[in-house]
Amino acid sequence: MKEHDWSWTYEGYEPAQERLREALCTLGNGYFATRGAAPECAADSVHYPGTYAAGCYNRLTSEVAGRRVENEDMVNLPNWLPLRLRTASGTWLTPDTHKPLDHRQNLDLRAGVLERTLRYEAEEGRCLAVRQVRLVHMADPHLAALRTELTAQGWSGEVEIETALDGTVANTGVERYRSLASRHLADVRTGTAAPDTVWLECRTSASDIRIGLAARTAADVPARTVDAPEDGRAAQLLRLSLTDGRTVTVDKTVALHTSHDAAIKDPAHAALDRVGRAPDFATLLDSHRTAWQQLWNNAELDVPDSAGPVLRLHLFHLLQTLSPHTAELDVGVPARGLHGEAYRGHVFWDELFVLPYLNLHFPEVSRALLTYRHRRLEQACRAALDAGHAGAMYPWQSGSDGREETQQLHLNPRSGRWLPDHSRLQHHVGSAIAYNVWQYCEASGDTEFLHTKGVEMLVQIARFWAGLAAYDGTLGRYRIRGVMGPDEYHDAYPGAERPGLDDNAYTNVTAAWVLARTLDVLYDLPDLPRRDLCERTGLDAAELDGWQEVSRKLYVPFHAGVISQFEGYHALEELDWDGYRARYGDIRRLDRILEAEGDSVNRYQASKQADVLMLGYLFSPAELGGLFRRLGHEVDDTLWRRTVDHYLSRTSHGSTLSSLVHGWVLARARRADAWTFVHEALAGDIADLQGGTTGEGIHLGAMAGTLDLVQRCLTGLETRGGALRLDPVPLPELSEYGFAIRYRGHRGVRLRLTADRLTMTVPPSDQDPIDVALADRTVSLAPGESCALTLPDR
Repeated sequence: MKEHDWSWTYEGYEPAQERLREALCTLGNGYFATRGAAPECAADSVHYPGTYAAGCYNRLTSEVAGRRVENEDMVNLPNWLPLRLRTASGTWLTPDTHKPLDHRQNLDLRAGVLERTLRYEAEEGRCLAVRQVRLVHMADPHLAALRTELTAQGWSGEVEIETALDGTVANTGVERYRSLASRHLADVRTGTAAPDTVWLECRTSASDIRIGLAARTAADVPARTVDAPEDGRAAQLLRLSLTDGRTVTVDKTVALHTSHDAAIKDPAHAALDRVGRAPDFATLLDSHRTAWQQLWNNAELDVPDSAGPVLRLHLFHLLQTLSPHTAELDVGVPARGLHGEAYRGHVFWDELFVLPYLNLHFPEVSRALLTYRHRRLEQACRAALDAGHAGAMYPWQSGSDGREETQQLHLNPRSGRWLPDHSRLQHHVGSAIAYNVWQYCEASGDTEFLHTKGVEMLVQIARFWAGLAAYDGTLGRYRIRGVMGPDEYHDAYPGAERPGLDDNAYTNVTAAWVLARTLDVLYDLPDLPRRDLCERTGLDAAELDGWQEVSRKLYVPFHAGVISQFEGYHALEELDWDGYRARYGDIRRLDRILEAEGDSVNRYQASKQADVLMLGYLFSPAELGGLFRRLGHEVDDTLWRRTVDHYLSRTSHGSTLSSLVHGWVLARARRADAWTFVHEALAGDIADLQGGTTGEGIHLGAMAGTLDLVQRCLTGLETRGGALRLDPVPLPELSEYGFAIRYRGHRGVRLRLTADRLTMTVPPSDQDPIDVALADRTVSLAPGESCALTLPDR
């Protein structure tokens, strides 16, 4: 693989790498995305063409370990890619049946285009050169196109091309799910609308989402077209003649609609109308490039050396999953993008790592993603009530509606056993939502959202935490019991009959933060909206006084001069880390290794990913110190560094988010060691460090988090108190770079960081000046002004 500033290129055909390349070469526009699979190949052990529309889910029931288990999945939609070819006397050409003489894929990030070139040696030694250019249109989110150029080399003759829409697909992209029900599409119908156009319509079996596709195929030479439908497939055969050395072009234009779309009546009719009105490929490509250029203008990023291309690839996939089109949809942040079927396309807490970047570039998208959460607030309140709690209990995994989508069982592929899944006890997802509300409103200045939807979510999440906290007279503190923290390895105490842990430090500290921030927002609300909110939600002074007390008296355990991950953590056994590494090599998924041995990770001081250290990711040192002081503890730099060291040596990094968080924390706690983890975070997906997981879908939170690391962590950028606060800590490996942000109505605010200087420029506009705080200085920058600030020595 060769790295260039604006492209990613793969040379040669390597079946073992195909799933990874398909995921990393996915094209999308925020409405739908299609994996970078070869159009001539169907789903098999090597290839997996998948197309996914944001928010398109379906629910199926499976028999698992003697139990009926219901799962909701993001649906693999009908495959629009199929286009295969053969010579007059030959068989269909694929890279698995006819080894290509050469093969090259190039992902053009600037243009949002995937180009593929290869040469086949067909029967009778005939060499056929193929070039394909693919796009999923960024300006018109319902269109995609595939251009195929064919050149006969050293011969002339006839070729046959089959183009199709395939509705026989299933969700089989994740091996460990394949024993589960996977057929989500029902009532597939196909037809021909014109000599060059076919259509397909179907629906999802349970959610009853209707899906319509139409494909128009045209060649630039005379071609004989024959309809060749099969069950579940709309197909046509094109026969045309090739002349030695002359290139023939075949363009396939596709439209996709679902019944979730606004302002349409019938998806199939809408798709046919759209594809019939679509311009030619060259015009589509031109408008597509323009739309991408506008996105890049709003997400300007200039990072030199090896990190630059990787960050640009991460940004590319973020923008394909969550584009301005997303602002029109009722969708959340799918943890694995629109790139595959891992995690069933569910929404977890990954927006915690995604929104801080979007807030400063595409705040309208952030607002839409938070609105997705607000629409499900009522369901979260019902879930809390059903569980005997107050307020809103948001689910750990979300999908189409607000119910809990976390599966009840999960498979350990190492042992082959299905095990109980208790991760629905990760109630800290509610704190993540509250944190995102606050961060979005601070960055955007959107007080209208904060004073309406935002404060409604904050109130119900705060109410949940205050109700869940129980007073312990012995400690004189409030305790939160029976939860799981971000670590995810520990879901119970050793030998316990019930799942859950007590007083997870991350959970309790963030709950205290939610309560404190919610009180701040309520006190700042104008009288009339505050009165209306209190009447609507039943808030009174006694309840607010209770929140105040809980926010100051939540229990945080400590041991050996460090913050304990949870109460009782210190009593767990130490793991023989060196021994396990010697036996297994890669121990990222230590939980699976131990379970296969008949042991449990619950017995050990071993974490999958950052838990306590997540506090250093969310909060600046000053904020974190203030939070602990509010709780009656003094956490100074020395104690925090001891805490960092303690958990760093006891973490297996079984999540792509772990290296990101550790790199972020170490950049401020132990800068010399930060780059190891930052580099791993950058390489997480492109090198598939988690061992085959990227082929099932990219890790969107980790990708966005690396972008935010250069945007906020290394610059120390905070949007707090109506000012931009900066506290740079440039790493030697990332000591000079620049980017632009959008801050409270100012577009294109440019920042450039070097080893000893931070330069900031505010573009001309009619907006108010920006207050910029650096160390003990504050300057006011009016539109059209620049400043250069010398960094303090560290």
